[in-house]
This record gives sequence, structure tokens and C-alpha cells, in this order.
Amino acid sequence: MGNLIRIILLVIIPPVGVLFTVGLGLQFWLNLLLTLFGYFPGLVHAVWVVTRR
Repeated sequence: MGNLIRIILLVIIPPVGVLFTVGLGLQFWLNLLLTLFGYFPGLVHAVWVVTRR
């Protein structure tokens, strides 16, 4: 059930999905920056981070 919630958050707000996966580290801040530049780059990075773990 936790993975389902993480995936839903990842699609809606990519940085939140990354935050729940890796915490407040470099990957979170990078994802936040990418999401500010555009939703799609942030989404791609978030999917990569979450599936890598």
C-alpha cells in the first residue's frame, strides 16, 4: 500500500514522491529544481529515482 501512495504522489507532485523515497538529500533538491523548470523533467527524474530504489 505504501508504494501505491508513493506512486500517486509522484505523479501529482514529483518532489513529494522523491522526498518520501530518499529524504531531503541531493536527489530531492535536484527534482525540485527540475520540476520548477517544467513538470515533465521533474516527473521523469522522479520516476527514475523511485524505480531505482
